[in-house]
Amino acid sequence: MPIRAAATADLDDLAPLFAAYLAFYDVDKNITEVRAFLAARLERGDSALFIAHDERGGALGFVQLYPLFASLALRPSLLLSDLYVAECARRQGVGEQLLEAARQHALDVGACGLQLETAKTNLAAQSLYERLGYVRDAVYLTYWLDLT
Repeated sequence: MPIRAAATADLDDLAPLFAAYLAFYDVDKNITEVRAFLAARLERGDSALFIAHDERGGALGFVQLYPLFASLALRPSLLLSDLYVAECARRQGVGEQLLEAARQHALDVGACGLQLETAKTNLAAQSLYERLGYVRDAVYLTYWLDLT
């Protein structure tokens, strides 16, 4: 299954996948907002987006990464912000391949690591992350200040 860096030409495939990702987390946004958000990321180059397709060109999933800095390591790192696999493609290795594309991209840009978070209830994702070597942080807590 081909996985490649996404481009603006992929917006028709990415937008419905991203809308489904948001719906998974009970976030209701219309497709126009979703498309504009993704278009801005791609045009500005402020994230790295990878998309998976099946052999016929159907979109199966995506992963989105944002650059960060690991101050304690004095090196760049990446936030694996978004990962989604279409329901029809789950348990077929798509998520694992997208995570491998993210890992390879991180190595290519000299990142010292990948950081991610997921819902406490998303046990399938947690199992996949742990199987691939991701370690749940036992030292730091994550906080959020809502400014909306």
